[in-house]
Amino acid sequence: MHIVIPDDYQNVIRTLDCFTTLADHRVSLYHDAVDDVQVLAKRFADADALVLTRERTRIDEALLARLPNLKLISQTGKVSNHLDVEACTRHGVAVMEGRGSPIAPAELTWALIMNARRQLFPAMQAMYAGQWQVNMGQRLAGQTLGIWGYGKIGQRLARYAQAFEMPVLVWGSEASRQAAVADGHQAAPSREAFFASADVISLHLRLAAATRHLVIAADLALMKPSALLVNTSRAELIAPGALLEALNKGRPGFAALDVFEQEPLNDPDHPLLRHPGVLCTPHLGYVEREGYELYFGDAFANVRAFFAGEDCVLANPQVRTQR
Repeated sequence: MHIVIPDDYQNVIRTLDCFTTLADHRVSLYHDAVDDVQVLAKRFADADALVLTRERTRIDEALLARLPNLKLISQTGKVSNHLDVEACTRHGVAVMEGRGSPIAPAELTWALIMNARRQLFPAMQAMYAGQWQVNMGQRLAGQTLGIWGYGKIGQRLARYAQAFEMPVLVWGSEASRQAAVADGHQAAPSREAFFASADVISLHLRLAAATRHLVIAADLALMKPSALLVNTSRAELIAPGALLEALNKGRPGFAALDVFEQEPLNDPDHPLLRHPGVLCTPHLGYVEREGYELYFGDAFANVRAFFAGEDCVLANPQVRTQR
């Protein structure tokens, strides 16, 4: 069996403990980012299975039409907008999902909050350049952490905030707000109050049709000049251009970002990378060894189970009638 794994940017998948479970199969790994359909079709031409690294490669009708040998797509984590499940079904390609974990993304989010608030990155850059104490940051204690989306990551973040003596203010669905209150936090009385009151706002929403471009310029304009916006979820939650425009107008004064509309972001002159109030990381939220063992361990187990003829849970069970 030929298994193809694209987008192994860091060239680390072979180093995972779970990779040994594929020892009896032919495995091809690619370490670059490619969106050219012709190149992808050539790489995937004789693949029996693809193991996708989260949402890095887009699989659509145009590509699937050129992959008649493909039988399975094993997704690390959950399926998202990068994968056209209906097109997979039309082409007789089964799709299997894995699990995710809130631990690494929550920890990365907190690291960004601490780094941005204490202004560590510019202070460290200056020190390595021979300068000493060039700026002054802010402590977290007493600042209000606003969380939009009180799911597994948001809840974990709220617990971190409690340890740092930060009041937590939650916005989102009615169920999210009720859960936050039950946990001893505050629910914002309105969307406007949420943006206007919080000192730090962190977005933790799934990207879907209802949440795409949900945060607009009017929301950001309500934030304090001293406020920090953190986005480790999806760049598309914010309307195109709205964040950079808001930062240039001074509300909010700061942002910490792990996600971007175009990834990989390889342009060192990108305005977000050049903005003095913005701290950026290259989508590291889930990029952590234990998380990778979970993601790829599930994905590899799903491949083995599928081709062994075991009873598998498919994201597109309709494909069974076509096989």
